Amino acid sequence: MYGTQSKRDLALELQSQIPILRPSIHSRRANLTVKFQDLYGFTVEGNVDDVNVLNEVREKVREQGRVWWALEASKGANWYLQPEVSNGIALKSSLKISAVANAITLKRLIRKGIPPVLRPKVWFSLSGAAKKKSTVPESYYNDLIKAVEGKVTAATKQIDHDLPRTFPGHPWLDTPEGHATLRRVLVGYSFRDSDVGYCQGLNYVAALLLLVMKTEEDAFWMLAVLLENVLVNDCYTTNLSGCHVEQRVFKDLLTKKCPRIAAHLEALEFDVSLVATEWFLCLFSKSLPSETTLRVWDILFYEGAKVLFHVALAIFKMKEDELLLTHHVGDVINILQRTTHHLFDPDDLLTVAFDKIGSMTTTTLSKQRKKQEPAVMAELDQRLRRLNSLKVEEDK
Repeated sequence: MYGTQSKRDLALELQSQIPILRPSIHSRRANLTVKFQDLYGFTVEGNVDDVNVLNEVREKVREQGRVWWALEASKGANWYLQPEVSNGIALKSSLKISAVANAITLKRLIRKGIPPVLRPKVWFSLSGAAKKKSTVPESYYNDLIKAVEGKVTAATKQIDHDLPRTFPGHPWLDTPEGHATLRRVLVGYSFRDSDVGYCQGLNYVAALLLLVMKTEEDAFWMLAVLLENVLVNDCYTTNLSGCHVEQRVFKDLLTKKCPRIAAHLEALEFDVSLVATEWFLCLFSKSLPSETTLRVWDILFYEGAKVLFHVALAIFKMKEDELLLTHHVGDVINILQRTTHHLFDPDDLLTVAFDKIGSMTTTTLSKQRKKQEPAVMAELDQRLRRLNSLKVEEDK
């Protein structure tokens, strides 16, 4: 995929992939805004302080890489694929203890970030994508792409419309080759799951997957496992019912976890879905810097969709004092957009997300979703009736 290189020593590859950013001496002296490319080819604009933060982050990535290499050397290349604790009944006691230790180590490591060069392999294994791919014939993806070639649907038309608007200016994605590759993945999935088809937002998710994964086919399977297993059902279906449920759950969580912010925003008549809908549909890929987004995805593919709530709440929490001083909806949006675009240090965000927001279990979130579903479905049904009524009036 983008930036694909011949296989070589992983440690050397990691070093070469993480250059130190050095703004010109004039920029350093004048503290001017500078532009540079990040690890995944995106143009980043920031001041010299932002550059210094990114350099610190990349040094942390190097340190984290050394930890992973040491574990691979001592435990084996695929140590994180040892039997899960949940399957422990059939395991010997010593093996169960080893599995528990590995699970604790792995969760801690993933929250600190997977080294970029290992990310494709670790994601593909731990997310369930490899298992999903193994259940179909080896030629499945190629056969699918050939079978749908030339077919035109509402989904393919929307995909063609969105391709040039997906990360415009990117050195690979915004090229004929990049567009063609992204189109194959999105069109292929739209035929695999006709209930989802295509939904705006998936173009950004699939594009970032293409930049991370080694092959187009691996990116397709990561998209499949994401939509079919990792995220809740119906997030990307025609009526976006799952997404509406998530927004209601998020509003409730904001009230519980950040009551002062929630009360102030309610007084301003600010609907948090104005910003949070894009966060959840694009999985922060349009809002956060790419390296920060991928740190969130590291956790998403291992711990599940609860991380999206942790991160969304953390963004509000980090700017609580500023938000409480706002008097207009536009000011709230500006603060949140400025904050997300400059969150270059993933640890700043994730420390708040997990240490200050508090725990949330998947079971608790599932109960809250079930509680919200009837209201969402009633609202969608009412909206559909209104639309049908207007259509009848127009046809008279």
